[in-house]
Amino acid sequence: MKVEAAYQACEEITRREAKNFSYGIRLLRPPERRALSAVYALARRIDDIGDGTGSDVDKLAGLRQVRKDIEHLVPTEDPVLVALADAAERYQLPLECFGELIDGCEMDVCGTRYQTFDDLVGYCRRVAGTVGRLSLAVFGAQGRPGAAALADDLGVALQLTNILRDVLEDRAMGRVYLPADDAAEHGCDPDLTGPAEAVAELVAFECTRAREWFARGLRLLELLDWRSRACVGAMAGIYRRLLQRIEAEPAVVLRGRLSLSTGEKLGVAGRALGGWVR
Repeated sequence: MKVEAAYQACEEITRREAKNFSYGIRLLRPPERRALSAVYALARRIDDIGDGTGSDVDKLAGLRQVRKDIEHLVPTEDPVLVALADAAERYQLPLECFGELIDGCEMDVCGTRYQTFDDLVGYCRRVAGTVGRLSLAVFGAQGRPGAAALADDLGVALQLTNILRDVLEDRAMGRVYLPADDAAEHGCDPDLTGPAEAVAELVAFECTRAREWFARGLRLLELLDWRSRACVGAMAGIYRRLLQRIEAEPAVVLRGRLSLSTGEKLGVAGRALGGWVR
């Protein structure tokens, strides 16, 4: 398969599946946009395997196959792997980050629970910080002092927001991410099936932590060129807006999936392009 067609396939996956990230990715120059789309397309494949309908045995086997694919990027007709191989060569992508992402996805498949907040942070670094570190390579900021740690911090903030937004959906799948220690302190049972008021109080508490991680992680913007800063600012801005909604009414996450309108997302992206992250 030709590289250009492979990149086009990855960009289509990103437009179709990246409900929030695509608003930032489209602010990049075409070469970086294509490369980040290839990164996203493989990350999406990994997530889809972990969240799929097959048996856990099949899911783990699928994840092992992706791990092998990454270790040996050989000529193939798979458009995602073709594009990724080209992007890896052009931008020196740290492909080992995908291995960490797979580690985190395997934790999901195995139903891992988190006793402490530090335990949860370790998971967030695997499934979100890794994508941040891969993105740094595309942005040309991989070697800048402190950039990798800040990308990790911002990844934690984004993933915590995801977890808070999806409490109801994850609980229906038998997945609980919020720390058991925090749940106990707020009068919740480990499965978060206790009184709605207690769960809402727990969500409000975790929102304060997510806000702190955003405050640290957004310092990454100072290390990026203006287009990369706009890209990250748009992505982070959309998730910060979601977090603000949850903070204003924590119980909203117990009524269904919360999302921003297209107009709101475009507004955030426009402000990010102008240098504002709100």
